[in-house]
Amino acid sequence: MNFKYRFSLMNMHLIVLLFLLVSCNNNTANNTDTNTDQNAIQPPVTLNYDVIKLHPHDTTSYTEGLEWDGNHLIESTGNYNQSRLRIMDSNMKDIVKPVKLEDVYFGEGTTLFNGKIYQLTWKEHKVFVYDAATLKKTNELYWPYEGWGMTHDDTSIIINTGGSNIYYVDPTTFNVKKTLGVFNNYGYVSNINELEYVNGKLYGNVYMTDNIIQIDPISGRVVGVADFSNILSKVGVKDDPKTKDAGYVLNGIAYNKTKGTFYITGKDWPVLIELKFK
Repeated sequence: MNFKYRFSLMNMHLIVLLFLLVSCNNNTANNTDTNTDQNAIQPPVTLNYDVIKLHPHDTTSYTEGLEWDGNHLIESTGNYNQSRLRIMDSNMKDIVKPVKLEDVYFGEGTTLFNGKIYQLTWKEHKVFVYDAATLKKTNELYWPYEGWGMTHDDTSIIINTGGSNIYYVDPTTFNVKKTLGVFNNYGYVSNINELEYVNGKLYGNVYMTDNIIQIDPISGRVVGVADFSNILSKVGVKDDPKTKDAGYVLNGIAYNKTKGTFYITGKDWPVLIELKFK
């Protein structure tokens, strides 16, 4: 075989081999990119809503916990020397005498479970248990962490402590049964506050923001976010409480199962806002 021809043929084989290697590498890179996209944490969707109605809210109520029980609204409020537990009718009038906590306790989240109302305290490691009909205190339980938000599912009390973890606890002993880390596409989400469990999803206020997040209670992933920026001005409230105190923020989520609507409010806000997510 002619040397020049053989050399040219070898060069051609090398070119073909290099082409195949580059193609394989490109395919591998493309497959890697596809797999990376498939494995990426999806960002939460936007939760849009319609405002249904405004209801009065006591401007001395520093709301920490909020929950509907049929036609009755349960509210736990905070601040030392001012913390209370209330049960109100649909006109936001007390149906039994409110419980005022001793001045050394700062009230936090609340929930109703099996005929008992549970109320957290902030730093005092106490959980007060009341008869749901009379608000007579029947027990005190110990909680080793700070108390922030509280709700429940069918079997557990659900609590958070101001971080990114949510704890499922035994209603009788308050021993932790499961810990759930809450995260979105950027990482773990801190400052989760007041909680509500609705139709297989957790909803939580994010403290010092205008956001309520929707959480998958199995994985902990934030699947939705509702932005309530400027909600008070949008519903016609002229005097924003935050102009008086930066701590008077959005906090409080209650779901009225009968009507299928949510009620939200804030610390010392003048209104409860009834709304429905689209």
